[in-house]
Amino acid sequence: MPIRLRAPSVVRRLSLLAAALPLMAGTALAAEVNLYTTREPKLVEPLLSAFTQDTGVKVNTVFVKDGLLERVRAEGAQSPADVLMTVDIGNLLDLVDGGVTQPVDSATLKASIPAYLRGADDQWFTLSLRDRVAYVAKDLDIKSFHYEDLADPRWKGKVCIRSGQHPYNTALIAAMIAHDGPEAAEQWLRGVKANLARPAAGGDRDVARDILGGICDVGIANAYYAGHMKNAAEGSDARRWGDAIRVIRPTFKNAPGTHVNISGAAVARHAPNRAEAVRLLEYLISDKAQTLYAQANYEYPVKAGVMLDPTVASFGLLRIDTLPLTEIARHRKQASELVDRVGLNR
Repeated sequence: MPIRLRAPSVVRRLSLLAAALPLMAGTALAAEVNLYTTREPKLVEPLLSAFTQDTGVKVNTVFVKDGLLERVRAEGAQSPADVLMTVDIGNLLDLVDGGVTQPVDSATLKASIPAYLRGADDQWFTLSLRDRVAYVAKDLDIKSFHYEDLADPRWKGKVCIRSGQHPYNTALIAAMIAHDGPEAAEQWLRGVKANLARPAAGGDRDVARDILGGICDVGIANAYYAGHMKNAAEGSDARRWGDAIRVIRPTFKNAPGTHVNISGAAVARHAPNRAEAVRLLEYLISDKAQTLYAQANYEYPVKAGVMLDPTVASFGLLRIDTLPLTEIARHRKQASELVDRVGLNR
């Protein structure tokens, strides 16, 4: 009798448990990855959406405008961050040097990313390239351009650039130091300052805007901004700015390559979802993701053989300066001090 009384209760409990198992399993097995990034949301969301659609892994994204290293450090071992994504090699190396990343031994990443575009210790990886190019007024008959030409007296009062302290420019100046030494780099930067049509300020798009406005004839900016402007809506300001310029990929006189900076990522030191973090990085260098970088963001793919956007392809062949990015980053502080010493932004 006691057994017959308890059995229905047990059966009901087992039935309830069985009914709940799919929900419990769905919760427990739902894969996710937590991304901390300084990248503009509109530039990475298409890539992340494609990753989720193709893999079923949910991406929880936290956009961190400033202080990414400080935030992850403060969170410590309890940090939910799995992947740390940023732009500029200096910012990425700061995360590595700050002790908030971990090595990833991935044959997929190594096969797709050239050695000089990833960490020798496997702690950081380039996802896309951002070449620093010349914007030139479309009516100027110029076939080629060297970074050193920015200091040529022929361009006196005709050069526009953004702040010398912006990471895009400090990286270029650091590359000049690495190639030619600090004395030559300082002489060059003083020549650039002497040629400025206005104070070094604003953004890269403003270089094209001011070329259209007749304030300057040439300037230095990232190629992908030109891609966005030249493909903006007809009649928009951005489209008019883009139509006013030609893009030339400069090289260094003593090093036949164009300076590139990067967008890149690393796996966080205390990543709670490490497998999914590595999976995301490997996805971002897949043919599909690299095509999105190239055709949606107008960035240059890090993986060879990926089809370029036609606008970006029209800028000509990109021969990358193969100076190791770590060597460029080593001179960032010196470059920043040089900007202040010559008064570039004044």
